[in-house]
Amino acid sequence: MRAMALVSFGAIGVLGASTFGSPAPVNSALFNSPPANSAPDLVGQWRARLQFTSGAFATIKDLEFMYVFNQGGTMTESSNYDAAPPVPPAYGIWRRLGEREFEVKYQFYVTKAPSAFAEIARGGGWEPAGRGVFLERITLAEDGRTFSSKIEYEQFDPSGKPAAGGGKATGRGVRLAF
Repeated sequence: MRAMALVSFGAIGVLGASTFGSPAPVNSALFNSPPANSAPDLVGQWRARLQFTSGAFATIKDLEFMYVFNQGGTMTESSNYDAAPPVPPAYGIWRRLGEREFEVKYQFYVTKAPSAFAEIARGGGWEPAGRGVFLERITLAEDGRTFSSKIEYEQFDPSGKPAAGGGKATGRGVRLAF
């Protein structure tokens, strides 16, 4: 049955090619570029430097985020401090608020260090300690290649109650390109 289906599809392809001729070349720019009159979008990969002015991250002076914004409104973020302490990337959502204005909300899991190295030797590790939530307002430059942002960070304990460590930050990002 499967072989018959493949032969049938093959026959349709040959019939279609002979009846309608070979397909016209595809202009890949049509699929990779927004219309000339459209506003810049977030879709793509970005790198940003952030500076917190309050909260647990305020002492970090070289914090960087890498973002991937997907079509459909989902995103992923990872920082140059994801290994200190080890935490997974953040996952979130984004939406357009205006011509060059966007709102992004993303979350990650917070971990706590083992109380003693012996816990790691026994197969333990960095245990869950809650989650962090970022709410970011992004303003794209007119050319769509850079952005500035304002961030509010909230931290929650494992039961979902607010915890110490939240803060505010500003960011500056650049779109990665070849």
